[in-house]
Amino acid sequence: MSDTTVALAFSGGLDTTVCVPLLKEEYGYDEVIGVTVDVGQPAEEFEEAEETADALGVDTYVVDAKSEFADLCLDAVRANADYQGYPLGTALARPVIAQSILDVALEQGCDAVAHGCTGKGNDQLRFEAVWRASDLDVVAPVRELGLTRDWESEYAAEHDLPVEGGNGGDWSIDTNLWSRSVEGDALEDPNYVPPEDIYEWTDTPGDAETELVEITFEEGYPVAVDGSEMDPVTLVEHLNSVAGAHGVGRTDMMEDRMLGLKVRENYEHPAATALLTAHEALEGLVLTHEERQFKQQVDAQWSQKAYEGLVMAPLVDALEGFIASTQERVTGTVTLKFEGGQCRPVGRDSEYATYSESAASFDTETVDGIAQEDATGVAKYHGFQTRLANSAKAKQQEAKSVDAVTDGGTDDGDQ
Repeated sequence: MSDTTVALAFSGGLDTTVCVPLLKEEYGYDEVIGVTVDVGQPAEEFEEAEETADALGVDTYVVDAKSEFADLCLDAVRANADYQGYPLGTALARPVIAQSILDVALEQGCDAVAHGCTGKGNDQLRFEAVWRASDLDVVAPVRELGLTRDWESEYAAEHDLPVEGGNGGDWSIDTNLWSRSVEGDALEDPNYVPPEDIYEWTDTPGDAETELVEITFEEGYPVAVDGSEMDPVTLVEHLNSVAGAHGVGRTDMMEDRMLGLKVRENYEHPAATALLTAHEALEGLVLTHEERQFKQQVDAQWSQKAYEGLVMAPLVDALEGFIASTQERVTGTVTLKFEGGQCRPVGRDSEYATYSESAASFDTETVDGIAQEDATGVAKYHGFQTRLANSAKAKQQEAKSVDAVTDGGTDDGDQ
């Protein structure tokens, strides 16, 4: 019988560290290989993962997927993508990570792929949506064995497993190029006020002086900051630094997960906040009212599928056809003001603007043959049906009042 091998999504954290011996002891795999995918995590995370893997005797593969991930993030900008008010981050990263792990598993002739997700989160669904399109087995020890973090910690201690945790293990932290999420421990109490030290990307709002930043877009994609062209990864990293210095991009929310659970989440997403704000402002300048109104529905559908980790769905392809059509004119610049933890557009410019300054001005009489008095006829018709309906309603109520008086008089006479 040939040896069996499983490729494990490996971060070096508690869950994936514990999974290594469990995959051998409980599932019978002869070899476990680790796959770590770089979507913009801090360098120390890779160092810790490598050290943990060496201590466990696990061969690891590191895949650089930052560029691919950044491209997807900028696709999300064109779709104004968010979920319940916060920019999607982890949700966008998971399909990229999952596909990279699957590619390594297939290249190395693995029999299965595995992850350390619990049975309560969204990531299990996002990973497996990609993996189950293959013929490989899918294994999830933490979920399938019903493990708790307390049990895992005791198991790691008993087996002398090397385990590292963010902030001494107090919080569960997930970081990528686009966002940083913090959850767990005391943060699970919705009424717990988080300390300032949970934040790493954003400074305390109000500490920095007001700053203006200009973002340049080409067909809906951000391509430059303050006139300096940048590749997607560099641009996002730069804006994370600039916007983060102003405390821009913090979210503390109760999030509704796909399994129906409601969880408390804290996010940091400075660059995402800045780019989404700027992009929506530019769309407001160049798109027609009907385009903007319909695109809100398209964007909501794109965001929902992205939140589910299904950016490869046929529906997303169809939605992106409409999005691409609208973005042909979303070219220009937007000036953002960073101030007191807020990011707001204070200027926008595009040669494709669906806007006429002379027509909108109070200081002009006639523009393109249209004069102010031409609006009189429109004003007369506006609300015409509403006036008719309200008049009819008043007549109906008057008739009911008369009937009530009449009925009352008849009753008195009978008595």
